[in-house]
Amino acid sequence: MRRPPSAEPLERYKREAAERAAAHVESGMILGLGTGSTAIFAIRWIADRLRDGSLDGITGVATSIAVAAEARRLGIPLPAEMPPAIDLTIDGADEVDPELNLVKGGGGALLREKIVAQASRRVIVVADQSKLSAQLGSLAVLPLEVVPFGWRAQLGFVESLGAAATVRRAPGGRPVRTDQGNVILDCAFGPIDRPAELAARLAGRAGIVEHGLFLGLATDLIVSGPDGVRHERRP
Repeated sequence: MRRPPSAEPLERYKREAAERAAAHVESGMILGLGTGSTAIFAIRWIADRLRDGSLDGITGVATSIAVAAEARRLGIPLPAEMPPAIDLTIDGADEVDPELNLVKGGGGALLREKIVAQASRRVIVVADQSKLSAQLGSLAVLPLEVVPFGWRAQLGFVESLGAAATVRRAPGGRPVRTDQGNVILDCAFGPIDRPAELAARLAGRAGIVEHGLFLGLATDLIVSGPDGVRHERRP
């Protein structure tokens, strides 16, 4: 595994990437508000622009309960129900490959994040350069959201596919529950040779609600590091 950058430059890289992405927001948009430490910088930037009047008519769609609470605190309007289509989503990722395929779910919001991403006309992923990978699975474990009933059977299933899998636990030792009340399995597959094939096998298993492979959903990547900020588009 790659050694992570130190905390102070890392925070700056996250902020730079997020603010560059947020500059693509226009008045009147319906925005997907991503979950995670990088996406929160974009949310704060958008809230500042709403307060100073340079943006208006924005509607936010939060990808987690925690993000919804933060958006309300910052004054970003949220609808009672998710609209059928979203103009732009800005979200982070745990790992990004050269084709802009992603591993997501480190924050436990993968189901809502994927629902929002699939409904979005454009998905901008923001990341620091430590998240870039030649092959998915090289840097991050793959999270699965599974129903509580029979979760040990799902653990055995992913282990039969070659993963070293563990249930994600809270500090007290109990399994972490998602916003939907489900359990998260963290699955270390190592480099994944055929992510689309793996995604199909996981999607076909009863009890696995969603997996953290986000394939073909990101349209843009904005990444920041020591050499500055760059913007890539999906090949």
